[in-house]
Amino acid sequence: MKEVIRVGMADYQICRSPQVISTLGLGSCLGVVLYDETTQICGMAHVMLPDSSRIVKALDRKKFVDTCLQDMYDELLREKVKKEKLVAKIAGGAKMFSYKSNNEMLNIGDQNVKAVKDKLEEWKISILAEDTGLDYSRTITFDPETGLLTIRAVGIGEYVI
Repeated sequence: MKEVIRVGMADYQICRSPQVISTLGLGSCLGVVLYDETTQICGMAHVMLPDSSRIVKALDRKKFVDTCLQDMYDELLREKVKKEKLVAKIAGGAKMFSYKSNNEMLNIGDQNVKAVKDKLEEWKISILAEDTGLDYSRTITFDPETGLLTIRAVGIGEYVI
């Protein structure tokens, strides 16, 4: 059995094969995996909000797409991952409260997905697979040895991207 690195909400961790990395309860939050298949090193972030500049006192950098991904990216580069080898997989970003409002400003899931895609495009990192949107929560586990992202969703089951 492989050691599992756990990523909490508003957190990121770095993982090396033969370890796997996992995060629970991605509703409107987004799970972002950046990995290099040649070194089998990856990072996984569990981000809650799209942009730290919208919050007056954004003290926890790991809550936000812009600051959390920057910190994780910088740490991966310090681990000798080559930036041109990095690719991504993303999951989450659900619209968990659609029954209450159609106000898009309240759709944090879509905002998180857009913020992540914009950041990855800026860095020229390709998204190899994604499972985003809809209206259910996900738990994800990534194996840097195989490059597979396993997704578990209540009422949906388990599948791999």
